[in-house]
Amino acid sequence: MRRARLCLLWVASAASACLPARGPRSAAVDAPALNPVRGPELPRGGYTLFPSYELVGFCGTPGAPALGELDGNLPAKAKKLESYVAKYAGGRPILPVFELIAVVVQAGAGSDGKYRRRVDDRVVDQYLGLAREHRGLLLLNIQPGRSDFLTEVKHFEKYLVQPDVGVALDPEWAMKPKQLPGKFYGQTTGAALNEVAAYLSFLIAQAHLPEKALVFHQVNGYVVKDEDALNPLPGVVMIKSVDGLGPKHAKIETYDYLMRHMTAGVHPGFKLFFDEDQRNGGTLMAPAEVLALLPQPEYVMYE
Repeated sequence: MRRARLCLLWVASAASACLPARGPRSAAVDAPALNPVRGPELPRGGYTLFPSYELVGFCGTPGAPALGELDGNLPAKAKKLESYVAKYAGGRPILPVFELIAVVVQAGAGSDGKYRRRVDDRVVDQYLGLAREHRGLLLLNIQPGRSDFLTEVKHFEKYLVQPDVGVALDPEWAMKPKQLPGKFYGQTTGAALNEVAAYLSFLIAQAHLPEKALVFHQVNGYVVKDEDALNPLPGVVMIKSVDGLGPKHAKIETYDYLMRHMTAGVHPGFKLFFDEDQRNGGTLMAPAEVLALLPQPEYVMYE
């Protein structure tokens, strides 16, 4: 199992205060229409992510350098991110992304048996301040363990009503009962992703927000079941970020394989790893090589 270095769906119901009661498919298929009233804009202007921008980002969480660049010394890491952003300049304007792993999967069950740890609000505040200093987006990455995506996303609602905060979901760490992180690949469903999209769409409509990114990282074909059920909703930009690691040819093969099936309205993304991609004599793919992929990734993230 990759990333054995572990620092180490509450399905939306009729009782939810944020989603109206519906039939069996409920919020997965319906959301309130966006209010035409214009509210706050994106950090670098406008209301739409694509095709207005190319997203380029780093990820991480405090005290865990194995999980990405954004683990500490944030001003220096932000400066490094800006240098990578510059490498992608020339096509669309670039919008920097700071992807904070806000719910971190754990090897131990914890007091509630959920095998995950939420970062404190002060950590989110710190990373949001960094993103705003650099006129970028903050994405809250969720590794839910034995919890579920919607429960964990709702925990951060006070941030998600901000115009510059979105969500990234990591299905390989969405464990079934009795599964242990690091020993099994987790899995989610298109319906579960739709629940999150519906919740975000509701917040966007209520607060007149610009579009929000909803990223799901996908390492293989197993971790997202019933992907054809995905239903992009008003204001929510779904991004399928291919998460394979290793040498260039393997990453490209994984990308080509997972991009053969793309639901209408879902956008392509691609993830690179500073360490794993360069092991055993490998080299990190250059921006020109990344942008040569078909379809061209609209979100490029470095871990």
